[in-house]
Amino acid sequence: MINNELLHIAMKAAFRGGQEIMEVYQQSDFGVETKDDNSPLTMADKAADAMIKNMLKDTGIPILSEEGKEIPYEERRQWQKFWLVDPLDGTKEFIKRNGEFTVNIALIDGNTPVAGVIFVPVTKEMYFAEKHLGAYKISGYQKELILDQALGEAAKLPLTSGRGVYTAVASRSHMSPETQEFIDSKKEEHGEVETISRGSSLKLCMVAEGKADIYPRFAPTMEWDTGAGHAIAAISGATVINHETGKPLEYNKENLLNPWFVVERPTEG
Repeated sequence: MINNELLHIAMKAAFRGGQEIMEVYQQSDFGVETKDDNSPLTMADKAADAMIKNMLKDTGIPILSEEGKEIPYEERRQWQKFWLVDPLDGTKEFIKRNGEFTVNIALIDGNTPVAGVIFVPVTKEMYFAEKHLGAYKISGYQKELILDQALGEAAKLPLTSGRGVYTAVASRSHMSPETQEFIDSKKEEHGEVETISRGSSLKLCMVAEGKADIYPRFAPTMEWDTGAGHAIAAISGATVINHETGKPLEYNKENLLNPWFVVERPTEG
């Protein structure tokens, strides 16, 4: 399959995963458990994970999901191409019922995201990108569309925002002192800096859209948290850079923990 076909399958999988999440979201009991790393796990994570894996399995491409991350590196390192999935990114936001959670599916090729899909189940926003196709957003994605239909309804990213103030976006639930210090340093460079808080991969989407100029993350994240958003942001023209090395984030590492990173739109003019 070519990447466009795979992108279409990922969009359908993200949408159906989102439907599974909303089934649980409308219930009074989410069935919250605590994982070994003290992070929460709900029935929605499990239901979305099962649906997405079922949708992606027929592609014949290996799947690395947050809910199935125990695949040994000796096996993973042989993969040239694989799906990287976070079936419910922003579980804490899900539990808070603030709507700021997403379904993330990335296609990784040679340690680099080449396509990505992010679906926001509550607002029905669908972000999708493929390196030769471009990056797009559909508002009100409420039924499965073939790719040509989706492109016809989508806006290409970045959007024209008309912002006058340099804008940073930061985590709603995981703001670190180092991140705040970095944002403060931007005030010397740009004068006034507006800071917006968002949950999950929506922060990467905001940079991809042009609603934010920069997203610094100096706190722990995992590869499945960033893969889809990395693809969408980078294909929209932003950079997703390892803060220490100055090089793009890499995927399918032996340790799936991301380094500190910065997502940034080029300064206009």
